[in-house]
Amino acid sequence: MMTRDHERLDRIVERYSARLPGWMARFIAWVRQPSLRVPRMVAGVVLVLGGLVGFLPVLGFWMVPLGLLLLAQDVTFLRRPVVNAIYWFERKWQARRRRNGA
Repeated sequence: MMTRDHERLDRIVERYSARLPGWMARFIAWVRQPSLRVPRMVAGVVLVLGGLVGFLPVLGFWMVPLGLLLLAQDVTFLRRPVVNAIYWFERKWQARRRRNGA
């Protein structure tokens, strides 16, 4: 049974996947398969931990949100904060674009 937060997260991922090149959208669809739950969670934890030392070369703070997004696919208590953060960021982005006349 899918929760409301899981449905919202799915809609967000599908919306952004539709804007990506075909190969990238296929990769995202593949990563989201239920059978890849454990590798997805491991990758999420590694990305978050790597992002925490983002000041080092190669690693970056960009890894934290990506890792949280991967973890939110499988960790129920992370879904709502991740979805809310995405919506917050989208609102801020749209407000900034309107201010700059884009």
